[in-house]
Amino acid sequence: MAGYIVRRVLQVIPVLLGTTFLIYFMVFAMPGDPIIALFGEKTPPPAVVEQLRERYHLDQPFIVQYLYFLGGIFRGDLGTSFSGQPVTEILAQTFPVTLRLAALSVFFLMVAGVSVGLVSGLRKGGIFDASALVVSLILISVPIFVVGFVAQLIFGIQLGWFRTTVGTGAPTQDLILPALVLATGSFAMIVRLTRASVIETSGLDFVRTAASKGLSRKRIVPVHILRNSLIPVVTYLAVDFGTLMVGAVVTEGIFNVPGVGRTVYQAIIRGENPTVVAFVTVMVLIYLVVNLLIDLFYAVLDPRIRYAK
Repeated sequence: MAGYIVRRVLQVIPVLLGTTFLIYFMVFAMPGDPIIALFGEKTPPPAVVEQLRERYHLDQPFIVQYLYFLGGIFRGDLGTSFSGQPVTEILAQTFPVTLRLAALSVFFLMVAGVSVGLVSGLRKGGIFDASALVVSLILISVPIFVVGFVAQLIFGIQLGWFRTTVGTGAPTQDLILPALVLATGSFAMIVRLTRASVIETSGLDFVRTAASKGLSRKRIVPVHILRNSLIPVVTYLAVDFGTLMVGAVVTEGIFNVPGVGRTVYQAIIRGENPTVVAFVTVMVLIYLVVNLLIDLFYAVLDPRIRYAK
């Protein structure tokens, strides 16, 4: 296991270098001058423009700019936004909010999505199974912004169960409704994925052997069926966790959540290239770390998995 961990960590290095280079290239190599764009319709003094270009290394060749950025990453310095605020401070303010929002969404997916998929797979062809498939199809088809506005109208305004916007400091109770909305699309996928995995696992030889040995249904379902069916589900959740964090722009905008998604969107609109590059780089790191942890977690879910030495 130790050798496998070392190999996976070493694999992260070229992936990190390649992705950060592409991100930096796509953002900073685009036509236009981000410094001039900061002043809008005004014409800045040439001395000020040159000073800002030198400050952000924009007067250097592209590869030199990238090396400055890469060196800052390894020092824990994500750079400074064009407004003068360190990107690490912006990240420290917004990242915990989006992290809590994504964690709540994954929690709802694990509890509700896996439970519905498990029951649907065990009762294949029944009324519950058909209803779950129809509901999941509807949730996949409806755009997330429609779900968000409907949830605000019903649960926020008419029933008064939740606030329609997130308050100052983004308390956890205000994030429940946005987390449920954010989880709707993934909920449908989790239900269908769990259902298919449960149906496949239920027909395998070791499940029939367990039943022939006289094990009770209460023992077979959680230990033999559910545990082995969770491997593809956990894989999807690992990828989806990063997607939920990065793709929460619409949800954070609807509920006024001061998180990463809304901050990146505003940075793109204002042309804050350092902020965009730094935030996307952090998201890449999250993807890599989460996927590594999930690979290691496979052995816990399925003892048959053994990594090559």
